[in-house]
Amino acid sequence: MPRPVIAVVYDFGSVAPADIVDRLAPLGDVLLAVCRSAHTEQLAPLLADLAPVVPVGPDLEEAAARLREHRPDALLTFSERRLGTTAELAVRLGLPYHDMATVRLLTDKYAQRRRLRERGVDPVRSRLLRTPGDWAPALAGVGLPAVLKPARGEGSRSTHLVPDADTGAALTAELLTGPDREAALVLEEYLAGVDRTPFGDHVSVESAVADGRVSHWAVTGKFPLAPPFREVGHYWPAPLDDTERAAVLDLAGRAVEALGLRTGITHTEIKLTARGPRLIEVNGRLGGFQSGLGRLADGLDPVALAGHLALGGSAPGTWAPQERVVYARAVPTPAEGGLLTAVHGVADALALPGLDGYETRVQPGTPVQPGVATGELAVLWGTADDHRAMVAVLDRALDALTYTFADGRTLRARDLAAPAPLTPLDH
Repeated sequence: MPRPVIAVVYDFGSVAPADIVDRLAPLGDVLLAVCRSAHTEQLAPLLADLAPVVPVGPDLEEAAARLREHRPDALLTFSERRLGTTAELAVRLGLPYHDMATVRLLTDKYAQRRRLRERGVDPVRSRLLRTPGDWAPALAGVGLPAVLKPARGEGSRSTHLVPDADTGAALTAELLTGPDREAALVLEEYLAGVDRTPFGDHVSVESAVADGRVSHWAVTGKFPLAPPFREVGHYWPAPLDDTERAAVLDLAGRAVEALGLRTGITHTEIKLTARGPRLIEVNGRLGGFQSGLGRLADGLDPVALAGHLALGGSAPGTWAPQERVVYARAVPTPAEGGLLTAVHGVADALALPGLDGYETRVQPGTPVQPGVATGELAVLWGTADDHRAMVAVLDRALDALTYTFADGRTLRARDLAAPAPLTPLDH
């Protein structure tokens, strides 16, 4: 019997290209449908070495015709920005994937909030802003404090906490009319989490959808956010009691069903508030770091699961391993940016028990762009017997690591990874 052909629409996303090919290879022959971008241009030689490549440009009819020559049996993507492209190619190729209406709900944060309110899943207040003049009515409908973010975006790009009306008006004007202006913004109710230091006040639920049926395969714990809303790491399993875990899974399942997903992987972010779990957002792709956590846990493989579902397979019958804690702790880039010139303490960190790896994301000599989007100087990977042991080794590792910039700053990883301070807004 010929092996199935798995076509992966590739661009910047949640899984590295080598991991995609390596983890999907046992299921079939991997074909990379590579979208044109600065990211893929830089990686072009590597992509061509890993697997057959079909270029995907603006003409999707042409791209579909080229893909059709390879007779793909499945189509998927790990790139948030390419969900729409993948959906359009799936229609042309007659392959299962999210339909375009579902993709809009997954990628348009205002449309998603509206659908979830309409279906009674979560009543978070939100308003759409297309011009600076929309600020006042949006403020009246949402109230303060609030969160302002792009209607379409990823990695917490241009996402800000709005404590007062003047700050909100200025941010709205800047984001809608500045040099990097957004097409539209969403102002939504700020969800105040319960302080769970040293853990974060939010989790994510990783789910599989097969023929419209939703099942969950992991609840991922988080570390406290770096200001304003930047992720700094993830771990399995989340430290929840049975009652809280059941409530989180119920909310995630109802949210995925309300958006009409039929097949694939979802990554649902949930805030843990004093009134119970509240929905942050649903993403229609594998969450960041999930591939690496799966490798450390030596059990369920999230990338292979995505391929299995795309090939028409059933949902997983087991959960991600729960016997020990596996973690990925990021050292975030400084919001003010700068030219990284030196890193110290890596050997000391790697000598710590349970710390399995130090992954460099920014090499010395590389400029870091300023901004509030999530970005990593490095990632610490490891395993621990329990959550207490994880926190203990990471405390020592973050104290050992320092990063020096060309302007003379030397920053400890501990300071870069510090959470946003608690303020009167956390009520």
